[in-house]
Amino acid sequence: MTLLELIMACAILAVLSSAALPMARMTVQRTREAELRRDLREMRNAIDRYKDDADKNLIRTEVGSANYPPDLQTLVDGVTVSIPANAPAGISAGALATASGGSAGASAGTSATSSSASALPNKVRYLRRIPVDPMTGKADWGLRAVQDDADSDSWSGHNVFDVYSQSTATAIDGTKYKDW
Repeated sequence: MTLLELIMACAILAVLSSAALPMARMTVQRTREAELRRDLREMRNAIDRYKDDADKNLIRTEVGSANYPPDLQTLVDGVTVSIPANAPAGISAGALATASGGSAGASAGTSATSSSASALPNKVRYLRRIPVDPMTGKADWGLRAVQDDADSDSWSGHNVFDVYSQSTATAIDGTKYKDW
């Protein structure tokens, strides 16, 4: 009788564990998809902050770049920020860095007037690092420029308007990761 009970217990355990395996795989895929969404949102926000600062003439950009960064590494390395001549006299370095999304090199109480220009932050970094694509396992993202088509898979190399995953896999909701 004991051997029969042991066999039955093992069979029940095998059925239960085989039912739990697909749920575990689905949980892992959902976690990776959430990480992909977060990474894409973080990079797109960094691109938008760079563009906003360039539109405010705080950053020098190339002619024809539409004030977008030339590549993702520029967002990591940082750019030199300058205050335009028409900026208010009482603008602080902390307010400048907060407005641009970076970190101030001086205290927020230091005012940036023409006599204290050295209190301004020299560089503003928009990303700490280029995130790793959780679907491909590489920090190699697909890039689109303003001049590229919305569904283009090739980058013209002029500027970075958008990023996407280079994974060809399909998400849980049936869409392709590269279309996110």
